[in-house]
Amino acid sequence: MRGSGKADVFVMLAHPVGHAKSPGLFNEVMERENLDSLMVPVTCNPEDFDTFWDGLTAMENLKGMIISVPFKSLAFEKCHSAEPRAERVKSANSVLRMPDGTWHADNFDGVGFIQGLRSADISVKDKSVLQVGAGGAGASIAYCLAEEGARTITISDVIASRADALVTLVRQAIPACTVTTGKPDPRGADVVVNATPVGLKPDDPYPLDVHGLSPEMTVVDIIMDPVETKLLKYAKDLGCRVQYGQPMLDRQMQAMGEFLRVLEGPRCDD
Repeated sequence: MRGSGKADVFVMLAHPVGHAKSPGLFNEVMERENLDSLMVPVTCNPEDFDTFWDGLTAMENLKGMIISVPFKSLAFEKCHSAEPRAERVKSANSVLRMPDGTWHADNFDGVGFIQGLRSADISVKDKSVLQVGAGGAGASIAYCLAEEGARTITISDVIASRADALVTLVRQAIPACTVTTGKPDPRGADVVVNATPVGLKPDDPYPLDVHGLSPEMTVVDIIMDPVETKLLKYAKDLGCRVQYGQPMLDRQMQAMGEFLRVLEGPRCDD
């Protein structure tokens, strides 16, 4: 029986957390593999993050966490060590408890994003990209877009200093790619990426100037719920090629599971 007193516990931390897909997907894997393990969705007011994190750290049977908006940068700051791709963006979307009780960070946002594009035969090589959002996921995605061979990347964010900082870092890391800040205006772009949470709620505005979209563009939204955001519906109706958020998570699942050592957990029949 799953959920015994010996169970390994994992959490998915987000605010809000109701849209999160990871708990259900990981619990399906754990059930299929006969693991005495659980992933539980948890949330807290961002103002209470420090207190909440202390409580999570005190849970001795908590093996690891998946981190989402708005906690990725905050979680990274709590970690004592990190993989290079998390270190460079100062953002964690997965954290693993080490034997000494400290947390180790990694970030699979950019990896999952690019692999999701590849699965749909969408290439960014030599393309002009507009990316809206320079937060935790956006930072990881920007690096990977540049590494994948994008010709130019324009990064827009409601916090101008955050976009400026990310542009500087990506330029330094991948000088072959021209990276600049700009307005959320897709005119002239080949690929348009929404890497913000704008679109989670039905009454959210568009994250960018949709009047600048044209049918030859590819529009990508990393939001998974709703499946078809208002942005994607507008783009699809216009004739754009669209890419939904789910493939990004699908491609992250295996990597996150390996990082969190999910399959090494106790079996129900042990």
